[in-house]
Amino acid sequence: MINLALVIGLLAVTVVCVALGERLRLPYPILMLLASSGIASIPGLQHLEIDQELILPLFLPPLLFATAQKTDWSVFRYRWRTLLFLAVGLTATTALLVAGAVSMLVTAVSFPLALMVGAMVAPPDPIAVEAVAGPARMPRRLLSMLQTEGLFNDAVAIVLFTAALNTLTGDSSLGLGLALDFVVGAVIAVGIGLALGFLYRFASHRVTTTAARTAMSVVVPFAAYMLAEELHASGVIAVVVTALETRRRARAEDSEARISRATFWDVANLLVTGLAFGLMGMQLRDVVANEGADVLRYLPVAAVACVVVIVMRLIGMFAIAPIARIDAGENLTWKDSVVLTWCGMRGLATLALALAIPTSGVSGAEADARNMMVIVACAVLLVTLVPTGLGLGWLLRLLKLQDDGSVAEQEIAELTHRAQRAALGAIRERFEDTGELTEEQMRAVKKRFKGLRQELDSTTQAMSVVGPDGTVDPEAQKQLQARRRKMKRGRELMVTAQTVGLDAARTEVLQARSEPGIDPEAADRVLRQLDLQMLAAPPRNRARKH
Repeated sequence: MINLALVIGLLAVTVVCVALGERLRLPYPILMLLASSGIASIPGLQHLEIDQELILPLFLPPLLFATAQKTDWSVFRYRWRTLLFLAVGLTATTALLVAGAVSMLVTAVSFPLALMVGAMVAPPDPIAVEAVAGPARMPRRLLSMLQTEGLFNDAVAIVLFTAALNTLTGDSSLGLGLALDFVVGAVIAVGIGLALGFLYRFASHRVTTTAARTAMSVVVPFAAYMLAEELHASGVIAVVVTALETRRRARAEDSEARISRATFWDVANLLVTGLAFGLMGMQLRDVVANEGADVLRYLPVAAVACVVVIVMRLIGMFAIAPIARIDAGENLTWKDSVVLTWCGMRGLATLALALAIPTSGVSGAEADARNMMVIVACAVLLVTLVPTGLGLGWLLRLLKLQDDGSVAEQEIAELTHRAQRAALGAIRERFEDTGELTEEQMRAVKKRFKGLRQELDSTTQAMSVVGPDGTVDPEAQKQLQARRRKMKRGRELMVTAQTVGLDAARTEVLQARSEPGIDPEAADRVLRQLDLQMLAAPPRNRARKH
């Protein structure tokens, strides 16, 4: 009951931090981290007890799934060199250099233990970056690159950490086989993601209940992660591929399920992110309290690790410019590289791996060095997350890189125009040559049916079936009934025309979403508006679409 009360309390604090962050234009995850650290300092308050092995399986699948659904396979196709450089090359190099620095500074630490430290602090956190970038109004082109990088670097870090841990316990050794194991694990994870994406679409075609479809989207990321880990593959890659594949298989007619799913994941992403950062704050406070005097003793090592991480990030972000130009024709300026360096924030994976360091199975000197490892990881997390998160908005204003929304508005306008052309083209093909719709009705369709009901209803004005003597006029009654049947038929045709147009428009936007150079988030915004228009159609007509 105490754990449940603490979880509910953290969720309540999340809501407060979100409201406060909107008012102060500050990222709510950072406020949540600071608030929970303060709450953990209250004397007599029992802390949230959670199995450290459950942190990654509980938090990574839903957060990665929600983030990955905002992008598309096309982004990875035209940025694959950038992705490999950042997610694999930069992450692995940073981990090795941090490991080398720690080994030289603390001779009691073996290289496998030092590599565990490097793996912990190497991967930037996509969840932290996305949560912080919103209030700071980061340009979408930079945020998209950070999202692409962040979806896979956790996988590289976890593989390095696990390999170092297995070497420490004698189960394996570091060598070229590690790269082969990573490739094999990645291939298996991709296969799992593709298979689950297919099964998800197969099942959703046969489930008509919107709530059940939304529930399926909750189960899928956890299933992907657990299945991949059970097969000694990468759970992170499996979740990301599953998310991308479920979006790729989206159908135009799934409006209601898409709206319901998006709304649920918006709420879930907010609460789970708040809970994750709240847990981070409480755990960091516990680390500082438990390690005591060791915190000051190992601060020089932590400072060196922070410098290595930041310098490697800086070098990597400037080195990526020519690769990005080859990949997607993107011209990254020095200002862009500075912002990308600034956004190398560590988060959930760093904390979870730090807490996963074993307390048994190591020699005396190495066991004593465990405190140093935890302190270094937590120091890097705080240095790269708190000041950079709070100062990102200031940096963007200083460099004059804040997004004014003009690029997104232009892209949305272009997508909307494409959707309108597709809709009108489908309507003309279906109705213009058949004569089923009058010219007046076709004009109404082209005006997106504004004022349709008033226009149709006006034809009945001044009609009456009552004669001058107060009796019912049979002839007038027949004329009125015929007119009503005609109007009903006209309305049905108009609704059909609307459905044909909206189906064509949604299909066009879904196709555009997978095209290189199209921002998936802009396509999602246009698609949401089309889905809302479809939901406004008469229920009987929508029912026929499922």
